[in-house]
Amino acid sequence: MSILTSYRPNFCCECGHKIVRLHWFIWTSRKFCDKCFRKFAKSQWLRPTLSLCALLLLGVLLGRGCRRAPPPLIIERPAAGQRPPTQGAKSVPATSTGPTTGTAQPPATTEQVYTCGARTKKGTPCSRRVHGPVRCWQHKGMPAMLPLDKLLVKE
Repeated sequence: MSILTSYRPNFCCECGHKIVRLHWFIWTSRKFCDKCFRKFAKSQWLRPTLSLCALLLLGVLLGRGCRRAPPPLIIERPAAGQRPPTQGAKSVPATSTGPTTGTAQPPATTEQVYTCGARTKKGTPCSRRVHGPVRCWQHKGMPAMLPLDKLLVKE
């Protein structure tokens, strides 16, 4: 005897005929015989199906309504000629032997920036910026279309 199918009626609610079934399943009707079940099958399945869809829709709407807005995307880039701040760098205390004027900044070294310059599928030179006269990750090992002096980016 199954826990989910414990109720087994003896007579049909509609016509009053005796219900005799060898196997009772979860989906078998608990109210009607096999003949009457065909008449009322739509109404028996319609209410639970609509209830399930309504609960699902309500859950989706509540989930979307309670969701926090994502924080705005902020991209910070250093201005031309400035170095980005390094994290974890320790500041060196100024010595009393020399004159101190504000904060001591190391001299800015400028790296030369080049473009990749390799031939693309379109037939034009690649315009990705690279550090040094090399190719980008996509065109690694390919020759440049332009001479080296034209690949140097002048800012």
